[in-house]
Amino acid sequence: MTSKNPSSEHQPDPADVGEQLRASVDAAFPRIVEQLSGLVAIQGIAWEAFDAHELDRSAEAVAELIRSIGIEDVRILRVDNDGVPGGPAVVARRVAPDGKPTVLLYAHHDVQPPGDPDLWESEPFVATERNGRLYGRGAADDKAGIMAHIGAFGALTEVLGNSFGVGVTLFIEGEEEAGSPTFRSFLETYRDDLEADVIVVADSSNWKVGVPALTTSLRGLVDGTIEVQVLDHAVHSGMFGGPVLDAPTLLARLIATLHDDAGDVAIAGLTSGDHATVDYAEQDYRSDASVLDGVQLAGTGSIASRLWHKPALSIIGMDIPSVALSSNTLLPRARAKFSLRLAPGQEPAAAMDAVRAHVESHAPFGAKVSFTPGETGSPFRTDTTEPASRLALEALEEAWGVQAVEAGMGGSIPFIADLTELFPSAQILITGVEDPDSRAHSANESLHLDEFRKAVLAEAILLARINAGGLSRT
Repeated sequence: MTSKNPSSEHQPDPADVGEQLRASVDAAFPRIVEQLSGLVAIQGIAWEAFDAHELDRSAEAVAELIRSIGIEDVRILRVDNDGVPGGPAVVARRVAPDGKPTVLLYAHHDVQPPGDPDLWESEPFVATERNGRLYGRGAADDKAGIMAHIGAFGALTEVLGNSFGVGVTLFIEGEEEAGSPTFRSFLETYRDDLEADVIVVADSSNWKVGVPALTTSLRGLVDGTIEVQVLDHAVHSGMFGGPVLDAPTLLARLIATLHDDAGDVAIAGLTSGDHATVDYAEQDYRSDASVLDGVQLAGTGSIASRLWHKPALSIIGMDIPSVALSSNTLLPRARAKFSLRLAPGQEPAAAMDAVRAHVESHAPFGAKVSFTPGETGSPFRTDTTEPASRLALEALEEAWGVQAVEAGMGGSIPFIADLTELFPSAQILITGVEDPDSRAHSANESLHLDEFRKAVLAEAILLARINAGGLSRT
């Protein structure tokens, strides 16, 4: 998008900027969707089992799109992880004039594998529009985030021209879906290039179609494995069964102690809260989560608080013989992997210690219990009194025409903790283009196109208000 207003002599009245940005985004939107469709066609998956050339093609395509909006300083960078090159990230910079703020715009260009092709109603890497939604792997997560940044910047340069004096850095990661293994090293290596006053992470979701959201909290994460052993080796269940219980049974009894009768996590020492400010109706949750009829919901407090402000523990894997390979023996050992989501304010190390103490003190029938800690990720909470948060909420409201929700997220974005630690003075905003039916990571992933258009506009309005001095604390 080329600027129609290259000088500062005929700048629009600030009161008119929002409507002019709306008109610019509307006019450019068909092209934005076409460019997004082109990105969807590239199978950039940062997993070892997939063609790394496609990931490189994805980075090159993103770099070319950024150059097309007038940013010349565009580089494809990567760092090594134990000698193995990390995924290619695109870093583009428009340096701020002296005294002006810089905004870092984050998204990622890598995607999840498509999974079972028979579950897709259209080809996963062919962007297909149906009923106002664009279907395809990465259409929502997170190639739409990339195009939101590109579309917003293009609208700003068209409407404001040279009066747009904010520094902008685009950081488009290339390995987020693989767990961002080199993210921390990348930030440390290119810290000076990524320094910013505001960081916009476009990798979350809106409240629902028609209602935008600023994600103001994330749960953290710890995981690990629990092993129960009762015998030195397997023995015949008929000859020895009765006086001793098998390891899977005892593991099940141990797992049952992790929740109380209401379904709340029963591990002492974990942070918990019940202060969500929005109502998530039970029927909406049941529909969004595909809960079967008759299944009772677990836990106490509001649905939103259970999702955002309380710990949640799941067993995500077990090592025991399959039914097909079972035999009449008492199994000597069994192992399970747990995943514990942490409430905002919880220290991951303390949570891990709490889980260890619980399982070791609840060994059933004196069984030998072994605990192996796994990965950790810190929770996050936005300070909504900061100017950037206020501007973001106002921009969302102007773009959608309704008040934005301050929403939590039950999931985790572990790299947010790295951003918080390495850029402590930056205000971090977590925005998104998805909605509850986007089905990110699943078959038939899709993007609601009208919501996407509003997301592009909201980001353009946010940047315009930062440009107008909105970060000052008055």
